[in-house]
Amino acid sequence: MTARQAAAVRRIAEAEPAPDFAAINRAARARAEDVCRRLLPGGARHGKEWAAGDLSGAAGKSLRVRLEGDRAGAWIDNATGDKGGDFVSLAAAVARVPQADAARHLARMLGAEASQ
Repeated sequence: MTARQAAAVRRIAEAEPAPDFAAINRAARARAEDVCRRLLPGGARHGKEWAAGDLSGAAGKSLRVRLEGDRAGAWIDNATGDKGGDFVSLAAAVARVPQADAARHLARMLGAEASQ
């Protein structure tokens, strides 16, 4: 085995387990308004959606997040066209981190397990 291969094997062995995205999104959907309030603090509830100005959480209505139903967590920023299908993708966009990191952070925020 070459040194490069050995280093790759070490990285894989030491890597954190993959987050359970489905479980984290289920936990976030159960507390959708609380999650939005923390991720997008300048926003407010408007019917079945949370509205904010943008991903920084500023006040406004350009960014919309579904709070209820089968599409809870789906979001779109109408000003930029940025969008996602769940709370993990929203958390990743807000924090500007990879989805796996956002899932772990969201799991900690919700007191849920990040991996199976």
